[in-house]
Amino acid sequence: MLRHAIAPSARYTKASNDVVRHPRLNSDAKILLLYVQGLPDHTTFEPLGELARKLGIKGRAYQKAKRQLVEHGYVHEWRSQAEGGRWITEQLVANTALSGEQAIQLRGASPAPSPFAVPPGAHIPTVGEPTARTAGGYEPVEDHSDRTTPHPPSKPSEPSEPSEPSRPSGLSEPPEPDRSPPPADPALLARAERVLLSLRHSRRELHLGVREAAGLAVDAVKWLERGLSESDLRQALLAERPREGVRSAVGFLRYRLAQKLPEPRTTPQSYDPTRPRELVECQGPGDPHTFRPVLDEAECTPCRLIAANTMYAAPPTPEPDHLPWRERFARINTTPTTAPPAEA
Repeated sequence: MLRHAIAPSARYTKASNDVVRHPRLNSDAKILLLYVQGLPDHTTFEPLGELARKLGIKGRAYQKAKRQLVEHGYVHEWRSQAEGGRWITEQLVANTALSGEQAIQLRGASPAPSPFAVPPGAHIPTVGEPTARTAGGYEPVEDHSDRTTPHPPSKPSEPSEPSEPSRPSGLSEPPEPDRSPPPADPALLARAERVLLSLRHSRRELHLGVREAAGLAVDAVKWLERGLSESDLRQALLAERPREGVRSAVGFLRYRLAQKLPEPRTTPQSYDPTRPRELVECQGPGDPHTFRPVLDEAECTPCRLIAANTMYAAPPTPEPDHLPWRERFARINTTPTTAPPAEA
């Protein structure tokens, strides 16, 4: 490797080899540290972030460079509150690594105070003394609200119904009955919310947040309470996609949940083996006889089986003709044909 170096005679900054060859400082941190060392004295009040912005070091690159300088003792910061209640951040940048005690000693020995720590001066008081408020020459505007009121005239009062007798002051009114609907099952609410959140996998325009799905789950749980499955609920919400698209997923789903709510399913009459059944007469064919029904059937089991076999019995199929084609043609030729009737 060849090297050609000429020491500058002016406008240069002495850089320590400890800084240039530091293995834990990246290039942004080294350039920022050398840039601050070469600045004149009148720019020392500018914050480190403004100086880094002039070099093009912004955002996360500046935060990373500053963190490295702080960790290795090249930058120290102190936050304090001035007399006016304003918070001040003081920064110390050194070309050598300093400990916390050394930085505090240099801070106390610095004669140049920060310009933000100077308390505000006293303002010149206003000339004169406070006087009472005056309103001269003001005339109130005539009020025509009774003529131009937008409300229609009130109707004549009808005779009121007799009021209830007053309750003694010592007795309190009975509390009103709670008419709020009973709370839904938490398990059903979780299932309904899971169905609503899964709609975004089928149609991206139906993407819901967690709070939106929790609000709609109160209406969707009514579907599950009426016996519908999760797949039925999902199919009802995804069917019949509107041509113009969905502008608001919450509004579209709330409207569909309310309009397409199915009727409650009627529970079939269950068989109770402990309840005795009376004998009824069978309405089927055959000799009159009685039987004990299980639910509400009018025929006994044997009669119903006979009726089902008769209804669904297959007609007899004709036996196939296995004669060769020559014999079938000979049989057709030998079959006598009837002559047409003669005309009168």
